[in-house]
Amino acid sequence: MSDKVRDYPKLAKDILDAVGGKENVSNVARCATRLRIVLKTDPPEAKRLVSQMPGVISVVERGGQFQVVIGQHVGEVYQAFLDLTGLDSDTPVEGEKPQGTIVNRVIATMSAVFAPFIYILAAAGILQGLLILINLVFPAFAETGTYEVFSLISWAPFVFLPILIAITASKHFRSNTYIAIAATGALVSPTLTELAGRIGEGESVSFLGFALSETTYTSTVLPALFLVWGLSYLERFLDKTLNETIRPLFTPFFALIIAVPLAIMVIGPITATGANVIADGYNVLANNAPALAGALIGAFWQVFVIFGVHWGITPMVLANYDQYGMDSFQAYQTIAVIAQVGAVLGVIIKTKRKEIKQVGTSAGITGLFGITEPAIYGITLRFKKPFIIGSISGAIGCIVASFFNPYYFAYAGLPGPLTIVNAISPDYPSSIWGVLIGVAIAIVLPVVLIQIFGFGDDTAKQAGSDTLVEEQNDTGNLEPATSAGKKFMNEENVLIPVKGSLVKLEDVPDQVFASGAMGKGIAIEPEDDRVTAPFEGEVTFVAPSKHAIGLKSTGGVEVLIHVGLDTVELDGKPFTIEVSVGEHVQAGDLLMAFDKQMIEQKGLKSIIPVIITNTKEYADIVLSETISTDKVIMTIVK
Repeated sequence: MSDKVRDYPKLAKDILDAVGGKENVSNVARCATRLRIVLKTDPPEAKRLVSQMPGVISVVERGGQFQVVIGQHVGEVYQAFLDLTGLDSDTPVEGEKPQGTIVNRVIATMSAVFAPFIYILAAAGILQGLLILINLVFPAFAETGTYEVFSLISWAPFVFLPILIAITASKHFRSNTYIAIAATGALVSPTLTELAGRIGEGESVSFLGFALSETTYTSTVLPALFLVWGLSYLERFLDKTLNETIRPLFTPFFALIIAVPLAIMVIGPITATGANVIADGYNVLANNAPALAGALIGAFWQVFVIFGVHWGITPMVLANYDQYGMDSFQAYQTIAVIAQVGAVLGVIIKTKRKEIKQVGTSAGITGLFGITEPAIYGITLRFKKPFIIGSISGAIGCIVASFFNPYYFAYAGLPGPLTIVNAISPDYPSSIWGVLIGVAIAIVLPVVLIQIFGFGDDTAKQAGSDTLVEEQNDTGNLEPATSAGKKFMNEENVLIPVKGSLVKLEDVPDQVFASGAMGKGIAIEPEDDRVTAPFEGEVTFVAPSKHAIGLKSTGGVEVLIHVGLDTVELDGKPFTIEVSVGEHVQAGDLLMAFDKQMIEQKGLKSIIPVIITNTKEYADIVLSETISTDKVIMTIVK
């Protein structure tokens, strides 16, 4: 459940306990919103238990990982989790279970490598976008030293991207971080770049008789990734082979003189070419069928996010920037992201429930920064229909944008509203207009469609039931449920707790109840002596004198059932309580029995007020005038 939580160490401990303790944890990493845990075995109840924890948005089991979607506070939970498990980036783990298929391992690796520094790339991308805007307004700014300094700052994370990859990949592959940095540092050395330039001009340069290629490795992904992966095996071999006296010196020595030349001559050219081929394959589709490329990205990008496989596209995107200085994938990706934000906005406008508005507002704000997991798990996928509408709207927005040749000219770590300026280029003036039009469609269309068709069924347990709780007709308008106890998405029903006739609250001969001071409600002149639960929920209060019971529904409605007037004077004698505080009850479960005759013999009224004590939290409370077949006496409009 996505309730607010401040005690992140406690949440980390609860998660750890649910997944089987630190003995069952092989590894843990994090991304922008998820705690990604690799478990040795999968406890059968772990997903259900963790999903219900306050502060947890959702749990996804993908890529050999137990992924806990937390949102913007994942960093605090991750750090606490590390402290509890004693894991750190350099601790070897014994008995780590296989992570499934090759595809799953690749996805898990990409996530573990890019997630820790994605905000660095995002910040650099935003700076590049701001420089684009400033140069547009003040062209002379590009000639100043100030521009040059800010420009080099914005490009530094990309130029030295292999070193960032070395840091995170060495932790993932459990190799020596400093050896990895030294090796990848050689790949981005200005000397190697100069050497490649000379080869490109026709000069022949060889290493041990083998001709070197003109490939450069700044801003590349796969060469550094494969280099560090290979290093992890080479280091382990050297550690086993070398005497422990010389091992600290000669392990890095041999690792560097073997791995770096191998990377320059074999690994680098092959992997760089592979990434470029994949990028070229996408570009063929985007250039020859841009509408199809846009439709696919707009419709399915958020599906990739759900399954946590979206990191796998990063090498292709970076290869485009490295080769061409621009990329269309991220332009379409931005529209797809904003379409989910538009779907959330549509739900916020449509719903009357405070809880949904609060969750939606928080998710929408996070979406402005290009992070859509809270929007997906908190709103759009929770109700299903908004997710589908958002995906369709994203596809339509991308199709329209494709007619304007949209591109991004600076890498966006987290594509979203803040990175739209990355589409500005004097060489492609139509690009920004395509993105803006696509974005406008992505925002407006979901809002309109959700107002027309509604936003579907709430499938989340924390919304009030394990089953679907809304019924709609084909136009999206709410219709009465066909069986007792069913609820609308924006409404919750309160059933009659005791057989009898309805009495307006203002007609109750007690000023406190009649005035509505305790909240809106209705009263019942009982014809039976058994009080039952009016909904599924929890017993929150039992009066010491046993004459009153408080309950809270799973949807948050708080009810007080007060049996008789002034019956507190009877010291509990006419009442038999069948439940206790904290007990979970279903609609119709027996709460208490009472002796109506004894109450009336004492000269007291046996009328039973049923009060909504948190009345102010709801848009309206509709009172029934008669008892219908579904036994609903009040409908709470949220």
